[in-house]
Amino acid sequence: MKKLRNYDCAPGCSMEAALHIMGGKWKGVILYHLFKDGTLRFSELQRCMTSINQRLLTKQLRELEEDGLIVRQVYPVVPPKVEYSLSEEGRELNKIVMDLSIWGRKWLERRGLKTAVEEDMDELKVVLGEYDENRVQ
Repeated sequence: MKKLRNYDCAPGCSMEAALHIMGGKWKGVILYHLFKDGTLRFSELQRCMTSINQRLLTKQLRELEEDGLIVRQVYPVVPPKVEYSLSEEGRELNKIVMDLSIWGRKWLERRGLKTAVEEDMDELKVVLGEYDENRVQ
C-alpha cells in the first residue's frame, strides 16, 4: 500500500494536496478524456495521447486509481480487457478540468496557436453543461 503523504505545510496545504493528486503532465489529460469520452480501454486512452509511452500511462493510471479518482475494471477474458472510468470522487473534478481545457483553448487562440487535434468548443461546453445539470439534481 502506498504511504499517505502528510500535507502539513503553511497556508496552502490543501492546494498542495490537490496539485499533488492532479500533478504531472498526463493526469489532467487522462481525466479530460474520461470526462469527454466516457469509459475507455487502455488502448483507447493510449490512442488519445500519442506522446505518452505505455509504461508512463500505466503509472499515471495506477496513481489516479490509488488516489480514488478512477476505477479500473478488469474482465477475465483472453486477451485481457481493462476499462477505466471516473469514480464518484473523480467526477467532482469535471468543472475544474473542463474549465481548464476551455481556458487553454482560448489562451492558444489569443496567441494564434492550434493543437494537433482541433477540438470543438461547443462540444467541450456541452460536456461541462451536462455536468452542471447533473450536479443540480
